[in-house]
Formats: sequence, C-alpha cells, structure tokens
Amino acid sequence: MKFIAGISSTALLCLLSWNSAARTSSVSAFVAHSPSTHTILPSNAVITNAMRLSSALNAEAIKITMPALSSTMKEGRVVSWLKSEGDAIEAGEAIMVVESDKADMDVEAFEDGFLAKILTGEGESAEVGAVVALVASSEEDIAAVADGGGASAPAAAPVVEAAAPAAASAAVAQPEFDFSKLDMPALSSTMKEGKVVSWLKSEGDKVEAGEAIMVVESDKADMDVEAFEDGYVAAIITGEERLLALIAANEADIPALKAYAATLGGAPAAASPVAAAPAATAAPAKAAPKVAAAPSAAASAGGRVVASPLAKKMAQEMGVDISTVAGTGPGGRITAADIQNAAAGGGAAPAKKAAAPSKPKWTPAPGVIAATPTARALAKKAKIDLSSIQGTGEFGRVTVDDVKMATGEKKPARKAAAAGVSAPVEMPEGLVPFTGMQRAVSNNMVATLDCPVFRASREIEMDAFNELYQSVKSKGVTVSALLAKAVAKAIEKHPIINSSFREEGTYFNKDINIAMAVAIEGGLITPVLKYANERDVLDLGENWKELVDKAKRGALSPDEYNSGTFVISNMGMFGVSQFDAILPKGMGGILAVAGTQEYIVPCKKAVLGMKKISKMTVTLTCDHRQIYGADAAMFLKTLNDVMMNPSSLMK
Repeated sequence: MKFIAGISSTALLCLLSWNSAARTSSVSAFVAHSPSTHTILPSNAVITNAMRLSSALNAEAIKITMPALSSTMKEGRVVSWLKSEGDAIEAGEAIMVVESDKADMDVEAFEDGFLAKILTGEGESAEVGAVVALVASSEEDIAAVADGGGASAPAAAPVVEAAAPAAASAAVAQPEFDFSKLDMPALSSTMKEGKVVSWLKSEGDKVEAGEAIMVVESDKADMDVEAFEDGYVAAIITGEERLLALIAANEADIPALKAYAATLGGAPAAASPVAAAPAATAAPAKAAPKVAAAPSAAASAGGRVVASPLAKKMAQEMGVDISTVAGTGPGGRITAADIQNAAAGGGAAPAKKAAAPSKPKWTPAPGVIAATPTARALAKKAKIDLSSIQGTGEFGRVTVDDVKMATGEKKPARKAAAAGVSAPVEMPEGLVPFTGMQRAVSNNMVATLDCPVFRASREIEMDAFNELYQSVKSKGVTVSALLAKAVAKAIEKHPIINSSFREEGTYFNKDINIAMAVAIEGGLITPVLKYANERDVLDLGENWKELVDKAKRGALSPDEYNSGTFVISNMGMFGVSQFDAILPKGMGGILAVAGTQEYIVPCKKAVLGMKKISKMTVTLTCDHRQIYGADAAMFLKTLNDVMMNPSSLMK
C-alpha cells in the first residue's frame, strides 16, 4: 500500500480498516484502472474524516466528576458554573458551585486545560462520581473532546467512606446532644487520602456554614475545606484516617465532646494546631548549637517541601530551588509570592522565629479572590466583579452580605459608637401606610399638577402691624386672625384673586372665606374663617381658636374646612424666610407667609441716618388660566399698604 503524505499512522490504520471493508462491499468511490496493480485510493472527504477521527482518538479528555463534598453526600446539584465552555482554566481555580446535602461549595480544577463540554447544567443534579464536564488539555482539542472523542481512563470510583472498626464503635457511646463530624473530604475523583496542611480554626472557635475551616492537600491541589453547619470546633482529632474534628452545635457541649473524642481511635490534638504538617520537636533542655543557615521553613521532617501547586509550577519555570525558599503561608507553606521574591534576587527569605499566633492566619494565592461559594454565585448572577468587593469575612473572604451590600440589597452595618460618643439615634425604617387624611392630602396634591400656576413675591414692612398686634394680643386676637382680615381687605379691591377657574370661564365668589392651613397629627387641614372681610378681628380671633381646637380633636364639620375661597399658609412662626405654597385644586390663589426679619435701612430722620425695620416676605401662587401677573402684583401692593396702615383692620 502506498503512503499518503500528511496522514498520521493512526489515520492510516483507520484507512486500512476502511479499505478492507470497501473491497468486500462497494468500490463506487474509487477509480481503479487495474485492480491487480494499483492501490485503491479514498476520496478527499474520506481522508478528512480519517484525520478528524485520528485527532479525536489522540485528544486527551480530563473528566470532571461530581465530588464527595461530605461523608454523607450521595449526589450534588450544580448551582452555578463559574466558567463557560471554551474558557481556559488553571489548577486550583474555582469552576463551579455545587450544592451538597449540607452546604454550597466551590469545586476547583485539578489540572490546567480548557473547558470543552458541560454535561450537567446549572440546576441539574448528578450522583457522586458521575462525569459533569470534560476538559481538553489544549485549545486545539476542544472540539474533539466536546464531540465525545476524548480517550481518557475512566474516572476512579468515588472514595468510599471507611467503616469504623466494629469493636471501637460498640465500645464508644455517642453523646445524645446534637453535634457533627468533620471527615476528610474526597476533593477529587482520584483522591485516596488527604493531608491537613493548615487548620484555619482552633478548638473552641465559632464556625459558620460556608466558612473555611482548614486547608487540605489532595493528590492534585491544596484546597479549602468549609464547614457545613454552624457550631463550635469542639475537638481536633489526630491519628484517625478520616475523622478530623467534632463540631458542637452549642458551646456548652464542647467539654463533653472533648471527652468523647478522647475515647475514639485517634487522639485529640494537644494544642490548637495552626498547621497539621509534621513539625520538628523542640529541644527539651539545652539549646542546639547555631547552624550556618536555617533550613527552609516549608520542609517537613521527612524532607518534603510544603508548597502550593502554583508555587511549585512557578519554581520549576523560573529555575528556583524551592527547598531554599522560606514560606510565608500557613505553617510555613511556600506561596507563589515567595517564589517571585526569590526569583527577583531576594533569595530565600530569612526564616522568622517560630511563634504560635493567637489566631490562625491564611492568605490566598496571588490572583485568587477569597469568597464563599454562595457569594460567588450571587456575584455572578448580579454580574459584579468579586475583585471590586471588600471582603469582611474571616481572612478577608467576600461573604454573601458583602455582595448584597454591593448590590444595594442590604445596608452596611453601622459602626459602634466610640467611647465617650453618644449613641446614634435610632431612625424609623420601613413602610408606614397612609392614614385616611394623609391619603386625601396626597391625592389633592397630585390633582394640582394639571393646573398652570405662576408665583410672585414681595417684602412687606411689619412694624405698624406688629404694634397693632401687641395692642390687641391681650384681648385674645391672634396673628392668624389679623392676617386673615388684612388679606380679605386686599381681596375686596381685587376680586379676581378670589375667583376660580371653570371650563366656561372665570367664576367669581361673592363671599371672602379665608382658609388657613393647620398642621395636625397625621395630616394637614384648612379651617375656614367665613366672611373675613365683614367681621371684626375680635370675632375672628375667637372663631379661629374654636376652629383650631376642633381641628386637633378631629371635630370639624365639612363646611368648616372645605368652604374656603382663598388660602393662607403661614410658616413664619417656624423661622422660615421664604417658601412657595402649592395651589389647592379649585382655588384661584394661595398666599405663603414667611417669618419676620429685621433690616437696617437708611432714614433721614434718624440720628445716625439709619434705622431698624421688620420685613416679611410673602409669595402668591395663582392659577394662570384666569389670573395674570399684573393682577397678582397689584394685589400684593394693596396688601402691603393695608399692613403698613393697619388701622382699617379694627373697623
């Protein structure tokens, strides 16, 4: 058989198999001049298919299986894929969030590659050990692996929980109160055993579901192991193959669980371990002679270097002897930053004097954002970059609350007041339904939006008016009664201000009824002083006191608050210097009365040529459909004249 240029040996084997079959079935695809002396050549399409099959057979597929995230987990549900098909992934990088029977956890990649095909979509479940995705070793193999051509060894069966010795189980009586066991998890489908690199919590510490509790070294990478339930670390156990710790639901049960842990096959840790890697024993009495150079802090008693997978990879690429590098991670673990420092010429960092920290410390690898699984899923759903969120959890991890605060779903917790500083005032929060009166006011304000209005303001001298008020104050006359009388007198000369708009034209009101806004508990109401231009101020004063008392008691009749033809809103008593009032529906005008202020003005009769006067700013809001600017200006001028010569108010 003649060889065809550009065809691999695997493709040729495929062609040989196909050629043999073709001789016994059909030769319509060939051009054969002499079957005895010429080789039957396949068409270009057949050659292309053979080469594609060859590529598929050579493509190595890395299978991602549903991991056993807890000793009781039988199946898991994919909450969220953190990578999409075609994305590049690195060892130790989170690629999906899995919901087990106890908590949501990140699942990390064990090898570098490209996510070729997702077999179990978001929201779907799979049994432990089932293949949920395929990873291609190179970008060129993505299509071949996605088409199902990946030829890798079948995934190893999930790690089966080792049965406890029957004799020991029979001899130990478990406590009756609620507690949980923390076992060595199966972090990958090929993992047979794991090693605790570092405990991130100590005995007695409180833990929350989803919080990292330790770092475990599997056969492929170092990964965080998170707590499945809230509780307290009662006992950390050494000597057991799978049982690592006991978690108490209540803090009061810690001593009883410690006693129970002492009866198990392993033994509780003598002290709160910061790193479970073997450590050199301290000298019992005399100090050993000083050596020229301290060995690497990351080297164990057996000579093994404890380093993150990324650090090992970087050391190999940069030509750094990793055994000479002192680790700064948990328990002296070498991180990628340590390798970068050594490669930059800093050499091995001097080993610091060992000192047991009061609290365990953990620093994520460069480029890795520490976050809980649920926080990652929420951030992905909200399309928020985790690197933009400041983590407030243990070791700076981004928590669910951090993501919710970033989206505005939750408000940040208020900082406690410093010593000597008064506590902040508790402000009301949440929806308070409108009362009937508040709903009516709201509807009336919305109805005013259909009315075209304009406003005009003027300062009015108040000295003469104030003198009149002081003279009649003892008789029970109020400022409100005097204002109503003055406005009514000005309206007599400008009846257009007392009018209202109708579709057919301008409606003039014969009576001058002055409505005055009064703030009451839970709303606003406008009692009316009827025929204000015809009555004397003493009568108006008595009537006004009666109306205000009824308003506060909610005893006003409809005629006493809805018969006004002009409205006054007075906020002068609150020190307001100027404001605009909203024109009520059906009215022609409303006057906003502000507070009185003192001014220094020139005066030829004064000794120093200056005198002090009091002025008040009033603002008139009018319906521009029947009242014009000139009408408002003339009314305000007349009102100023009345206020400066208030003797007419006593008639």
